[in-house]
Amino acid sequence: MEQIKAAIFDLDGTIIDSMYVWEKIDRDFLMQRGIPVTKEYTDTVRGMYFETAAQYTKETYGLTESIEQIMSVWLSMAEYEYAHHVRLKPFVREYLIRLRNNGIRTALATSSNPRLLEPVLKNNRIDHLFDAVCYTSEAGRNKSFPDVYLYTADQLGVAPQHCMVFEDIPEGIHGAALAGMYTVAVYDRASEGDSVYLKQHADRYIITFSEMLEEII
Repeated sequence: MEQIKAAIFDLDGTIIDSMYVWEKIDRDFLMQRGIPVTKEYTDTVRGMYFETAAQYTKETYGLTESIEQIMSVWLSMAEYEYAHHVRLKPFVREYLIRLRNNGIRTALATSSNPRLLEPVLKNNRIDHLFDAVCYTSEAGRNKSFPDVYLYTADQLGVAPQHCMVFEDIPEGIHGAALAGMYTVAVYDRASEGDSVYLKQHADRYIITFSEMLEEII
């Protein structure tokens, strides 16, 4: 591992315990339309950015609603939860503070929507702990590709080989590895079924961020 100068974090399922929100939205949105939720669907939309997921949902189920209408419904269902109830995973704040105290630059690389990201960061008092916030929609492709990680490294002014990426899904670990970055897979209940892949393909696998607090930076 090269000397680490920056840490790049995914948001949902990695530093915040939010996947229950999306499971609830998937279930409620489709059930309201008489459509059963399948694992194939949830696995496919996970990691997509918002508009792509809405387009996929519309085309897969032949919905009459527009992509914009689908996204509006999802946002209204999620926004309140993110602003009031979604919490950090254990030891995240402590680790972010430690990184910054040691001169490590920090960023978010996410598929989330700004309307959700900004309230949840403020609600959990960590909005001041990131040097950059980058979205897959800005980079052009989803997290299966290196684009968003390379874009984020460029925003931080740090070479890819000096970046460490925290992700909870296989697509993110794969994309970050393609970018030439050190990868840390983070356990999340929603991606528990992918734990074998994550342990095999990430440079490191952690259950909680308390494990990272033990590291010498």
